Amino acid sequence: MSTRLNIKKLAKRVNISFLDENLYIQAFKHSSYVNEHQMKPYEDNERLEFLGDAVLELIVSEYLYEKHSTASEGELSKLRAIIVCEESLVQFAQHLQLDNYLLLGKGEEVTGGRQRPSILADTFEAFLGALYLDRGYKITSDFLKREIFPNINFDAFSHAMDYKSTLQEKIQKHNQENVVYTIVKECGPAHHKQFIAQVTVADYNFTGEKGQTKKEAEQRAAKRALDYFNKHNLYP
Repeated sequence: MSTRLNIKKLAKRVNISFLDENLYIQAFKHSSYVNEHQMKPYEDNERLEFLGDAVLELIVSEYLYEKHSTASEGELSKLRAIIVCEESLVQFAQHLQLDNYLLLGKGEEVTGGRQRPSILADTFEAFLGALYLDRGYKITSDFLKREIFPNINFDAFSHAMDYKSTLQEKIQKHNQENVVYTIVKECGPAHHKQFIAQVTVADYNFTGEKGQTKKEAEQRAAKRALDYFNKHNLYP
């Protein structure tokens, strides 16, 4: 399949009309391919990768700011760092099967470059850079919200978000009652139990979603309480 037919296939895969196919072709040109074909150094995907990195960080920051309305700056930074790390970017690239579109030099190809984590992560960022230049911020943001963010699992980041401490600090700041957690339900087989916790703050009771551990269940209950207090401007 020709390079341009590959790009058309990708456009169909992500349900976006590409206006400038050359941008996307460049996004998949690894430096080994450019060197082997005696192209100019700046014709590889590294400049687009540089741009895509910044675009991704901004959109992820905006997403986290909106989704985690009670999180502190430190917590948001931790979450962002997890989402934009190489391991996550590789998963995003694999989800989109971007390895199918890579243009590699023969040496890089035979040594497994198509599945090399650093190349996949860089390619994902380069693709975002191309999409941003071609279709703008909104379409790039919509693409991430549609294709990438739904695959980000809350459980993978729960250790970075300490909702219980945040809730405790908020309540103590206003000299309110103690925060009390209760496991109200256990379900599932013994080897794969799930827990539901309830947190009580003064006259308020909040039940969280299921957690794989009691601690995680309590964190989810605390998040439910924080979301409610924030929405109703209680304990600001």
